[in-house]
Amino acid sequence: MKTVKQLLDGKGYQVWTTDPDRSVLDAIKLMAEKGVGALVVVEDGRVVGIVTERDYARKVILEGRSSRETPVREIMTTRVICTHLTNTAEECMAVMTDKRVRHLPVMEDGQLVGIISIGDLVKSIIDHQQFMIEQLESYITMG
Repeated sequence: MKTVKQLLDGKGYQVWTTDPDRSVLDAIKLMAEKGVGALVVVEDGRVVGIVTERDYARKVILEGRSSRETPVREIMTTRVICTHLTNTAEECMAVMTDKRVRHLPVMEDGQLVGIISIGDLVKSIIDHQQFMIEQLESYITMG
């Protein structure tokens, strides 16, 4: 099974971030522009939260708040669950399932270096399973 480092080497280390005082509308526009479902919230170089489309739906839309006037800090998740480059895709999948999150910021030496999503993990697991099937089919046809 691949490590987080191998996943990021394949998909890239780009992480889109936002400031906690930015409006939710600006954050949602950035998510749409970049085609992502979450932004890591960074203040003074430190990860202080994560804001997702789910946060927006539940804490702005359903509560009738103004996305133009509500700052990200009011809806972000402050208990950010992170992973590290050496963790495996399976370990990350277990954490995501257990904690019910869809995005894991990747930290190394206290610095934000990437982010992985549930979609990244599912793709990796499917690719691994496909490889194993091909190997088994090859082995069977050689026998």
